[in-house]
Amino acid sequence: MRILFINPNATVSMTHKIGAAARAAASPGTFILSATNHAGPASIQGPADGEAAEPGLLALIAERDADADAFVIACFDDTGLETARTLTGKPVIGIGEAAMRAAADGNRAFSVVTTLSVSIPVIEENVRAYGLGSLCRRVRASEVPVLALEEPGSAARETVAAEIAAALGEDQPGAVVLGCAGMADLAETFAARFGVPVFDGVVCAVKALEAQSRDA
Repeated sequence: MRILFINPNATVSMTHKIGAAARAAASPGTFILSATNHAGPASIQGPADGEAAEPGLLALIAERDADADAFVIACFDDTGLETARTLTGKPVIGIGEAAMRAAADGNRAFSVVTTLSVSIPVIEENVRAYGLGSLCRRVRASEVPVLALEEPGSAARETVAAEIAAALGEDQPGAVVLGCAGMADLAETFAARFGVPVFDGVVCAVKALEAQSRDA
């Protein structure tokens, strides 16, 4: 199976991080492809950036339809997901939905830790749309800009960690969902550090599509 991960923003370093995380999670026989929406904003932080990213994202799905057996929209907001599904007969999933459904497996409660507060309403609306409102304890912002996660030596990771600690103390979830594709390399580290399941949507998307392929 060939899975094409599309980074809806124009930051190539994030595309490389997403691709590396997906390849590390993939089973033998699953091939990971990646693409960057060079027409998009540098990062997606809230609905305005999502709207700006959508045309280029949708164009990439139409242009690359022959290249892949399935597509992943690698933005936790699941930017353009419903429209993207009308452009191809192949599976299209978003990392937000993939991560939250994995976290909710077995009726487990979870909290989402994302980047900036401007993203919270979009994610909360997605939680409701996916029927997960009863299990999502809270969508929380670490107030870390997306691109800070790409800066070597940045304090961004520790700021995210502090928000996870706050979520565990205040929300009492059974799991934590990382609400940004730029956090794709942090899930295992944070799971070991905090002793709870920590879900990243890139890995969850790979596993979800592989499961669909086996069941088909």
